[in-house]
Amino acid sequence: MSHSSGPRTTSLVAAAALVVVSVIAAAPAAAATDTWHSNDDVYHYFKVPQSQASSIVGGTPATLELEANIGPSGTWSALALDPSGSDYAANVGPLDPGLYYYQYTATMQDRSKVSFRQPGSPVAVTSKPNWNTFFVPGESVAWMDDIAAGGTVEELSYPSATAAEDRTALVWTPPGYDSARAEAYPVLYLLSSEGQTAREWLELGRAKQVLDNLVAGGDAKPMVVVMADANSADPRAELLDAIVPAARAGYNISSRPKGQALAGVATGAEQAISILRSDPGTFAYVGSFSGSADGPITRAEAKAINKGTKLLRAYVGNTLDPSYNDNYDLLVDLKKSGVRFEFDGVNPDDGATWDAWRENLRDFAARLFGQKVLRHGASKGHRALARPYEPPAAGSITTPHIDPHGIVTFETGTQWAGAKDVTIWGNWAPNGQWFRIPMDKQPDGRWRITVGPLDGYHYYRYVVDGVDTKDPADTVNTHVMESQLFVPGKSDAMLADVPESRGGTVSLMTYDGSQGTERYAYVWTPPGYDADREAAYPVLYLYHGGGQNYGSWLETGRAKQILDNSYLNGTMAPMVVVMPDQNGVDFWTDLSQHVMPTAAEKYNISTDPDEQALAGLSWGGMNTLGTWLGHPGEFAYVGVFSGFLFSYPSGVDVQAVNEGTKLARLYSGDIDFTYTFTQNTMQWLTSQGIEYEYAGTWVGPHGFDIWMANLIDFVPRIFAPEYRFGGVRPPLAGDGSDIVKAGRAVPVKFTLTGADGETVTDARPRVYLVRKTDGVAGNRVPATPVQKRADNTARYSAARNQYTFHWDTSGLVPGSYELQIDPVRGRVHAIALTIK
Repeated sequence: MSHSSGPRTTSLVAAAALVVVSVIAAAPAAAATDTWHSNDDVYHYFKVPQSQASSIVGGTPATLELEANIGPSGTWSALALDPSGSDYAANVGPLDPGLYYYQYTATMQDRSKVSFRQPGSPVAVTSKPNWNTFFVPGESVAWMDDIAAGGTVEELSYPSATAAEDRTALVWTPPGYDSARAEAYPVLYLLSSEGQTAREWLELGRAKQVLDNLVAGGDAKPMVVVMADANSADPRAELLDAIVPAARAGYNISSRPKGQALAGVATGAEQAISILRSDPGTFAYVGSFSGSADGPITRAEAKAINKGTKLLRAYVGNTLDPSYNDNYDLLVDLKKSGVRFEFDGVNPDDGATWDAWRENLRDFAARLFGQKVLRHGASKGHRALARPYEPPAAGSITTPHIDPHGIVTFETGTQWAGAKDVTIWGNWAPNGQWFRIPMDKQPDGRWRITVGPLDGYHYYRYVVDGVDTKDPADTVNTHVMESQLFVPGKSDAMLADVPESRGGTVSLMTYDGSQGTERYAYVWTPPGYDADREAAYPVLYLYHGGGQNYGSWLETGRAKQILDNSYLNGTMAPMVVVMPDQNGVDFWTDLSQHVMPTAAEKYNISTDPDEQALAGLSWGGMNTLGTWLGHPGEFAYVGVFSGFLFSYPSGVDVQAVNEGTKLARLYSGDIDFTYTFTQNTMQWLTSQGIEYEYAGTWVGPHGFDIWMANLIDFVPRIFAPEYRFGGVRPPLAGDGSDIVKAGRAVPVKFTLTGADGETVTDARPRVYLVRKTDGVAGNRVPATPVQKRADNTARYSAARNQYTFHWDTSGLVPGSYELQIDPVRGRVHAIALTIK
């Protein structure tokens, strides 16, 4: 048996070289504290004092941004920190669970950039001294979260002959590590890439947490893991003649091939493959994370590799991984030469990033030293590497290029060849906030960036040396500054184009304005629209916001796609939708005397108030509110998206408003700057006895991501026969104030009937809970079901002829609430109750 006696003192001498072992912090990244950063359950807040920022960068910046891996699929992106009082401030969220790294970057007046972290905060990433990090926990990343009974990380200092300097490796030992154990521990050597340090395995790779969780869960054998930097003039000598002897001198580890494993990322992976070829049999297990081979493998090399290797496993990211084509060549060469190997498949979600490499480490470490393995092929969801990737040729892209896997390439023309920086600015954030993604200047003067995978609908602009610029190649969207990008995938199905000829028709309606000027509105008519139909169509007048125009709902808000999909899905009553211009006019005069008469003349639409709806976003929502209250009975359905009342009108005929309204529904985003105004407006409406519904607070800012979702929610509720509720069972005995004791399972039981009195059995009513303050409904959250992994949908039971939702009230804070049963047809059924 060959092993060292283990580190019994703080330093040991081996082969006449000084080897120093010292305990370090379990995870340096976790120790980095940035007091400019705070967070709640949803958002992360960043506040940089303006005076400190100016002192650090030596002047007042033109802009200050948070740069981080917060973009789509972890793309490095920038979020503007806007002046707010004495700070620069912004928030971002909700963020998917995972590790985030960031820095603050000031762009000066001359477009030069200065990056920094908060002074005094520990360096979180050694190779990137301006970076800080934070971890967002969650079930999906529990495998790399901190655990209480983890292993220990120590520094191992040793002399490097090839680098002619003293170097440091990091060593993880498992819980209960015994330096005097009779049987030496197996050892895994992890090599860093060029430009990294060994510490990056801890700082960004979260190797300690990955290994802690694997061993604690019995998913990997207890082992010692040595994280090292072999980059030097002779990486082989650095590893075999310096790192390995130092590790053996300091730790009770095996020197037998079957007890040794080797892996690395990028350059480190290339070194691992090279050592596999030059010294076959030294390491029985070899892993290549985004690596490659230098030249073809001979048959003789293959024979020696197969003889001495238990496992060779290759990993690669998607086409954003620079080693993608190298890995294709490597796989072809391994097959051709006869080397036995396993391929993890192409990771569809990440390129050559620590997000991918952490998963690689987790997968590889769980396959070592006799650990039972069930799957030897590609990881679940990974795809084959069938051919090399050929990016779009320079100059070949006009509109963004979308590959079959959602990888998107943007490229400008040469018109900005003299620019200092070009970014693409779009609604890339999870809640629709706008992030800037920096583009790379090409040799021919074009600017290009490839990101992804993307999924769903996005809209974007270019920013050239700080100036917003519409995509010059976009000749489709002529009314707005934004250009559209839709990537087919799993999300945003309601925003996708429907099959050709199956959607509705958009036409341009011209009408005379109040001063004889020609004005315009877009009009959507449903599939099969019949201008001569005996029954006129109900009509929705849908308004844009301030700074927008009548084309905004179509070109940015995807109104046609939303209406097409809603109609084809059967969730929307056939209707005509008129999208007018509200700029520069008296809203009610223009609507009542010009828009509505012209629409009634040119389209087969109803003038019955019960078949007329009015909705708008932002400024259009404010005008909608004013019209609803000032002209009661004109519109039976009212939708207000991020709208509020600047002042509260006097003399409102409350009875007329309530009697003339079938549905008034208000919406707001949680970080919408109008949120507080909307809440105040609702409080006033409630105090006046005016009936309305609040759709609950949606996650997002004042933007089209929220307003599109609002329109999707609103249109199924109008002009459709309403469901009628009945039989709501105790302890929810009706619409009175019921008392529910927190911690109990409450069966919510009810029936639904249609306008014809017949029982409805195919609805999917959802149950929500709303906290009320001073009588005003706040955030709406899905009611928690008793059954795990169930959603908040009530299910119909034919045997009982009723819908039932088993509601879990555990953990609810005492107070006033509404339990809302939302049938997505007409009004929500709200049940006032008290939690005790």
